[in-house]
Amino acid sequence: MTLNESSAGQARVPSKRRSALLAGCAATVLLTVTACGGGTASTTEKDGFAQAPQKDGALTVWVDATRMEAAKLYQRLHPEVKLSIVSYDGNANGSNYLQTKVQLFNRTKKGWPDVVFSSQNNEVTWAVDAGFAAPLDKGLIPEATLGKFAKGANDVCTVNGTVYCLRNDLSQAVLWYNAPLMKKFGYTVPTTWEEYQKLGEKVAEEHPGYLVGDAGDSFTPEIYLWASKCGANHITGPKAVSVNTTSEACTKMARLMDVLIKNKSMSVSGVFSTDFAKNKADKVLLMPGPAWFGGAVFKDGLKTPAKQIGVAPMPQWDGDSATSTGNVGGGTWLLSQHSPHLKAATDFLKWVTTDNAYQGEKAPGFPAYAPAAENWLKAQAAAGYFSGDLSALKDASSQVWPGWGSGQFSQEAIWAATVKPGLTQGKSIVSMLPAWQDSIVEHAKSNGYQVSQ
Repeated sequence: MTLNESSAGQARVPSKRRSALLAGCAATVLLTVTACGGGTASTTEKDGFAQAPQKDGALTVWVDATRMEAAKLYQRLHPEVKLSIVSYDGNANGSNYLQTKVQLFNRTKKGWPDVVFSSQNNEVTWAVDAGFAAPLDKGLIPEATLGKFAKGANDVCTVNGTVYCLRNDLSQAVLWYNAPLMKKFGYTVPTTWEEYQKLGEKVAEEHPGYLVGDAGDSFTPEIYLWASKCGANHITGPKAVSVNTTSEACTKMARLMDVLIKNKSMSVSGVFSTDFAKNKADKVLLMPGPAWFGGAVFKDGLKTPAKQIGVAPMPQWDGDSATSTGNVGGGTWLLSQHSPHLKAATDFLKWVTTDNAYQGEKAPGFPAYAPAAENWLKAQAAAGYFSGDLSALKDASSQVWPGWGSGQFSQEAIWAATVKPGLTQGKSIVSMLPAWQDSIVEHAKSNGYQVSQ
């Protein structure tokens, strides 16, 4: 973790502990003991938790590199706020950096950031029990604001009916396609997975080298298997999960992918790999992927020219009336229970997740806050990069299948260790489904989950 920017003023200094020891761990509404037999701090019970003494000082915000622009924009628009901006990895790829640091801060009773961004959607699985995440729907964030987030957006932030974080953006999966190439080849954008597979087979025969998808990333199952309603990761309780990777919903998607991987119309390179950018950038005909693929992959990564990339709904299985899609990331913002700057922290949290100045105009991904998402779509249309309208993104935002949860263990890390190596060795996904299940079960149990299969 490195300090990237700090506004004028010194970082906050932890308040001095009382030197006298208390005889026991008694607590009242206005005074709680922070460590049995140790020091104490006056806390006020408000908004659903015991709040630390409030004081002046710099508001400390942790962000990843992508959200750095948001924090800096807030500072420019709010020069009166003393802001200390700290850059860290955002818990990318399930690094658990935040959890490890919070455990340290809990032991030393100091060091907690006021507000923190995480690229992971599973932080509340530990941050609530650790006493870090503050409840937001007990008075800090108005219900009128919470009610304007997209349907289900803050489900990953909710524990026993209480909201402990706010979703930054949605990463609903859609079908990206190259409009000029589709027209040139005389193809129609598929609406079913059956049509998608047939098109992939046709592309392999008629235009070898062109792609209809990629299966080389650690988040591959969140695009394809989640959309297929594969019950590999159904979180059924705070510490309970149902795992079944060999159901028909899983195996039929795995079979589809195996066919297209074998005929090379589906890559196993990974969209961020050097090989993909060098050899396949101009060969993408279709690409199922999350909302952020439009900017991060096509515009910035592959340097695809404007007016080529369009977006369509994710295909559905023929005869399946319940529309579903997957989700890859999105990220969340948490506010610390230990913050001595709650008013400033709450103002920042609300601004960074809802205000059009960032979410509606600057955010790289589809905002979770619905009014900002409307402005974001207008801004994307006005920019003129994409081909056609982006209504499929809006529709997909409420179609993410709820049967795939955000447990404390990382599905991406499990897939990367269990399935991805086999793909590079030529193994079929179908053949690796049992091993994938065993690995999920092992990781879930090691994290204290009750597992049903």
